[in-house]
Amino acid sequence: MPHSAQATYINPDLKNDVSSADKKDASAIRAYLGGSFDPVHEGHLQIAMHVYQDLLPLAEQQQRKLHVSLLPNARSPFKDESTNPEHRLTMLKLATQNTPLKISELELWQTPPVYTINSVQTLRERYPNDCLIFIMGMDSARSLDKWKDGLQLTDYVNLWIFNRFSIAETNSTDENENLIDKNSIAQNATILQSQLPSQLQDLITNLPTELITPTAQGLANNAVLKNSNQGRIYIDPRPVAAVSSTQIRQQLQHQKLQNTKNRLNIMPIAETQITSVQPINDIMSNTESNPLAKWLNPAVYQYIIAHQLYSAAQFR
Repeated sequence: MPHSAQATYINPDLKNDVSSADKKDASAIRAYLGGSFDPVHEGHLQIAMHVYQDLLPLAEQQQRKLHVSLLPNARSPFKDESTNPEHRLTMLKLATQNTPLKISELELWQTPPVYTINSVQTLRERYPNDCLIFIMGMDSARSLDKWKDGLQLTDYVNLWIFNRFSIAETNSTDENENLIDKNSIAQNATILQSQLPSQLQDLITNLPTELITPTAQGLANNAVLKNSNQGRIYIDPRPVAAVSSTQIRQQLQHQKLQNTKNRLNIMPIAETQITSVQPINDIMSNTESNPLAKWLNPAVYQYIIAHQLYSAAQFR
């Protein structure tokens, strides 16, 4: 789920997506996971919750507020199949119910494309005294030197990078079959670090605590915003499944086509004329034709079916 690497100027008059009380928090810890979330899936939530669970005891110990947010990007003008922002926002709200995760609408309503560098600058201006962390996958981090001012992200935020592994499109229900052994990941930590652009490798730390702990070096060297809580990079060694929203959309489209074909083959013509959508419960119980459906929150899955999102008609 790499975050948008292209962007445009951020309107300084854009309304804050937080309350004024939030803005007054003293030195809070704020982490953001960007992406299209089209649709949001359990892989996104898994990464965000890893960060939240790791930072929560540290935040409590330091008596600081913790905010981990999903940051949906603007609708791409270059993708006809990009889902309406209202739908993506609703699905995010459904997926994050009963979780501590928040949603930032900073980019969602802007005219695309939206550059990540502008977003982090806006966040730093909005929260000058807070620790800011931007979460991304190694697939995105490897190409930061090709983003617009991508190497300057660490002038404003820390980076928490996850090494994600592709999931084979099989019917296997054992996700562990598709993940590289954890021991091999730890052994390859040096290799992971070497994959970052060389200009960023000196910023790597082995401990996530370094992302929120002020250092004398940070105080002395940070000339951009004079904030010591920024500018370091942590590469998380835990294997995280790289579930693809694109794959899920394709599977949903295929499932809808297959279900429609099956129903047309078995239903009388008169019945097909008055039946427009397969009952939601029937579709949700049939995950064999969509092995990636297990990565969707049930409420999100139901919303997709109810609103006929990702149907064949959208992709013609």
